[in-house]
Amino acid sequence: MTAQPSTPVPRPAAPEPTTSESVSSAEPTVGPAAADPAATLPETTSQTTAEPPRGSSSQVSATVAPDGHEPAPATRRSRFGDPPRGPLLMGLGASLLMLVGGFGAGGTLIRDPWLTNSPVGFWRYGHGSEIATALVYLGVVLLAWAWIRLGREVLAGRVGGRAVLSTAVVWLIPMLVTPPLFTRDVFSYLAQGALPLHGFDPYAVGPDVMPGVFTDNVHFFWQDTPAPYGPLFILMAKGTAALAGNNIILGVILMRLVLCLGLVLLVWALPELTRRMGGKVPVALWVAVANPLMVIHMVGGGHNDLLVMGLLAVGGLYALRGKCLLAIVIVSAAMAVKASAAVALPFVVLIWAMQMPGSTRTVRIVKAIGAGIGVFVVTFGLISVAAGVGLGWLPALSAPSMIVNWLSWPTGAGELVHWLVNLVFPVPKQPFINVARIVGAALLVWIAVKQWLAARDGGPDALRRAGIVLLAVAVLSPATLPWYLSWGIAFLAMAPWSRKHLSWLVAGSLWLVIVYYPNGEDALYNWGYLAVCALGCLLAAWSLHNPDPLRLRRRTPAPVAQRTGDPVAAAGAGQRPR
Repeated sequence: MTAQPSTPVPRPAAPEPTTSESVSSAEPTVGPAAADPAATLPETTSQTTAEPPRGSSSQVSATVAPDGHEPAPATRRSRFGDPPRGPLLMGLGASLLMLVGGFGAGGTLIRDPWLTNSPVGFWRYGHGSEIATALVYLGVVLLAWAWIRLGREVLAGRVGGRAVLSTAVVWLIPMLVTPPLFTRDVFSYLAQGALPLHGFDPYAVGPDVMPGVFTDNVHFFWQDTPAPYGPLFILMAKGTAALAGNNIILGVILMRLVLCLGLVLLVWALPELTRRMGGKVPVALWVAVANPLMVIHMVGGGHNDLLVMGLLAVGGLYALRGKCLLAIVIVSAAMAVKASAAVALPFVVLIWAMQMPGSTRTVRIVKAIGAGIGVFVVTFGLISVAAGVGLGWLPALSAPSMIVNWLSWPTGAGELVHWLVNLVFPVPKQPFINVARIVGAALLVWIAVKQWLAARDGGPDALRRAGIVLLAVAVLSPATLPWYLSWGIAFLAMAPWSRKHLSWLVAGSLWLVIVYYPNGEDALYNWGYLAVCALGCLLAAWSLHNPDPLRLRRRTPAPVAQRTGDPVAAAGAGQRPR
């Protein structure tokens, strides 16, 4: 949840090479195949490049010190994949700008123990807050630019997975201590974790029954709303709140570190899962980990969807390894964080069915379904007992539906139809939204059933189709928030991507970052702001494959040899000097 707007394949034997990997020439599995093969990226390997890519062993400096050893800086840099310096430093600067700006423009505390009544307290109010907001947006723009520059290096085959990961980690480090950005959800998490510590059932009451520093900072819209999260997350939030005591700043940092366990799980599972699903590791890391949506929203904002991503990725990997019982346990744990993860369970069951003995496919599927239900019930029951809660969270799942915004496609369709009808007849809006949401639910069921039936052969394709359904759940649910789309990315990032779909990814990711204001309020109905941001997102998407989309660089004149037609001189005109 977030603040409601104030205005309504067998396992490979060898490890991942450190040489770069380009995007697969196949069309992405998240869309229809292209008719024009030229629309896809060419396959690039280290054998076809005249110069070794960054991150390869041959890139280590050949200079030898007087004692016969290689210089230490070159060795240390190569250990991290030799990340490109420009994007790395630009992204780091962007994160630091957002860190500083966040103290005045992010999810600020009602009473900040450090800034309130201090010489820098002006940062939270008036012109100080406006300057802080400008710093946050400048940081967003610079991080987007750094991400695009890193993407070009990846697609050109000049950096490998280790370099992408190293760069992303540098960008992420400042986000661990920043105030919540573009959301206030982490305050709700802490308050819901503190409720059972004070003898309250978090599935029966909201934070407002428990006065204190955690409740004071929960957005007013969620003050009386019971927790819509599963027992595993309540258990984790309870432990975090107990460690933090009444120190809300420590609580925010601890909660963010707990949620980053999901990021660690995702990074651990991603390389092997990507190779099994046919993707490219550097691309998958660029899509899932270095993405501004991950840096700003998932880590900077602090959302429990990050745990869902990590558990789903690990569960999918164990399923492909043939350890499906463990996979169902892990995916069940993901559901015990957020109910939406349950969508992946039927697809893991199909993978298990294809690994079971049986005379027919139907028999194997029936056996797998029965076994899967049993494993799920036991797992979920044990987690609930450990958390000391029952199933009261199921009714609370309807809480996000109170959010009305057009990021949910059915809700947006209902609002659009109402607006058109209201031009002629003044009628209430809610009936239109209710009908559109019913249609959206029916469409979601149809998509899920179709994808499940198409995935009955199991294997990596089942996980790809699970990602499609998770993406559909995010946009066809009654309420959609930007970070909900991370559920599908847990699987789709590892699939092959084409140039076209990578461009759409850039536009969509950046769009999802800015549709909320830095303080967590909804910007979805500020049409002028959205129009400017949309143009910027489209420009960024175009610039991924076109480094000078506005044609601002002057064209350099051709060498004299080329203009005079001297074939001998022209043959060496474009060669790199040695």
